Amino acid sequence: MTSHSLTAERRTDTKHSSLRSLRQSGRIPAVVYGTQTESMPVSVDAKELAKVARTGRSEVFKLKVEGSSDLDVIIKDYQRKAGEWMHVDFMHISANKPIKVRVPIDFQGTAAGTKVGGVLQHQETELEVEALPANLPSAITVDVSHMEIGDKLVAGDIQLPSGVTLVASPEELVASVTASRMATEAQAADESVAAEGEEAAETAAEDNNE
Repeated sequence: MTSHSLTAERRTDTKHSSLRSLRQSGRIPAVVYGTQTESMPVSVDAKELAKVARTGRSEVFKLKVEGSSDLDVIIKDYQRKAGEWMHVDFMHISANKPIKVRVPIDFQGTAAGTKVGGVLQHQETELEVEALPANLPSAITVDVSHMEIGDKLVAGDIQLPSGVTLVASPEELVASVTASRMATEAQAADESVAAEGEEAAETAAEDNNE
């Protein structure tokens, strides 16, 4: 179930000044929590954390804590500032218990509508799902190549991998293709010209009838 590991050190001083010094030394404050263990303040090496985090937040890995048995965890939440890690929440999980997690969406393809002046907008970049740890994908692939201008993609439209169920609302808007501002303005201008032409034609017709 796990293919990566990360070593953590316990910490007892949680003052802001200590956290600042910890980060300056290249370590990131973190907390481990879950149903099978009490909350445990720890710290991890920033570079090692970055390597593990690249695999995705739903990736299960071993957290090796000094003075404790290895724990199977996922990155449940984190805080970053100016690209730097500030804090991480690790969740201790059980292999036979489903968990809820937000998984990154990997948009694939070029939306057809963008080839004729449309703009693809991503309303969501993650999707909340539930699955056993072994079934959690590192990302959910979504093909948007079929989307035309005016099309909308909601969470319920996305095909999930086997063993994964949707937690987010099926109506949650994930992506849409809208007309670009330039195209919208051009269309409005065309409609205005057409309306003026119709009005001029009607006026001319009325003058002829007189």
